[in-house]
Amino acid sequence: MASISCHRAVPSNKVSLSSSSSALFTTPLSRSSLFSTVSVQSRASRGRISCRISSTSAPPPPSSVNGPAKAGMKDFLHISDFDKATIMKILDRAAEVKAVIKSGDRTFLPFKGKTMAMIFAKPSMRTRVSFETGFFLLGGHAIYLGPNDIQMGKREETRDVARVLSRYNDIIMARVFAHQDILDLAKHATVPVINGLTDYNHPCQIMADALTIIEHVGRLEGTKVVYVGDGNNIVHSWLLLAAEAVRGADVVYSDVWASMGQKEEAAHRRQVFQGFQVDENLMKLAGPKAYFMHCLPAERGVEVTDGVVEAPNSIVFPQAENRMHAQNAIMLHALGL
Repeated sequence: MASISCHRAVPSNKVSLSSSSSALFTTPLSRSSLFSTVSVQSRASRGRISCRISSTSAPPPPSSVNGPAKAGMKDFLHISDFDKATIMKILDRAAEVKAVIKSGDRTFLPFKGKTMAMIFAKPSMRTRVSFETGFFLLGGHAIYLGPNDIQMGKREETRDVARVLSRYNDIIMARVFAHQDILDLAKHATVPVINGLTDYNHPCQIMADALTIIEHVGRLEGTKVVYVGDGNNIVHSWLLLAAEAVRGADVVYSDVWASMGQKEEAAHRRQVFQGFQVDENLMKLAGPKAYFMHCLPAERGVEVTDGVVEAPNSIVFPQAENRMHAQNAIMLHALGL
C-alpha cells in the first residue's frame, strides 16, 4: 500500500489552467501508477500542495480485514488494492467484452444463473443503469435495493446485511455515503463486494475514465490529466491512479461543485469556485488535442459551459457508456470468471 504525504509552498503566481489561486496535487510515478501526470486545480488551498506517495501505510482503510475467505473471488474497493498489471488486465478485458456487446453477440453469458444485490444509499441513474444493464447483458439478474429498502446501519447493522445478502446473491455492489460502510460490507460478506461510490472514492468511475482515455488518447501511461474543480471522491481516486503532475493536459476533467449531500452549500460553492469553470478559453490553453471529461451529471453553465460539453473534443458520453463496460470487467475479475 502507499500513503500520501503533503507539503505546501505558497507561490506568488497562479498555477496553469486556472484563472485564480489554486492547489496543485502531484504524485511521483510508482509501480502501480498508470498515468504519468495528474494536476488538480482545486479551491482546497491558496497554495501549492505537493503530494508524494511513500511505501508505508495507505490512505484508504484496509480492505476486507479479518473478513471471511473468498476463494477465487475478490472485492473491488480501492484502485490501490491492485497492481498495474491487474488494472491493465481488467481494462483489456473491458475492451474485449465491450466489443462483443457492441457486435450484437448475445451468446457470451458468464453471469448466467447469478444474481447481484445493488445497495443504493445514494441514488444514481448512471450507476444503476450501467450495473443492471451490464449484468443483464452478460446473463445475470440484478436486484435494486434503494435507500428505504435496507436503511443499512439504521434499521439493520451493516454486518448483518452483508451476511444475509451473501446467502442470496453471488455479488454485492454498494453506493453509499460513509466509506466505512463499504469496508464493513466487504469484511463480513462471503461474496465479492464492489464499491459503486463512497464519499471517499469512486474506483469504478476511474476505471471507466481509464478505458475512455485509452480509446481516445491512444495510451494510458504518459497521459496528462488536469482536474479542475472541487477536491472530492473523484480526485481521491485519481490520485491513487496517477503520478507527478506537470503543466499542460491531454485531458481536462471536471465535476460538479456541490455533490449529493452538499446542495445546501451550492450558492456558497458557486461563489468560492468562481474562476474555476471549464470554458472555451481554458480548453484553448490546454491545446487543440485536449479532450474534456466529466463524470456527469453536469451543471452546464456552472462548472463547465454548454459549449465545452457539446464540443467535438468532449468525450463525456463515451465516458458514461464505458461505466458499463469497465464494471462488467471488474465483476468478471471479482468473480474469477
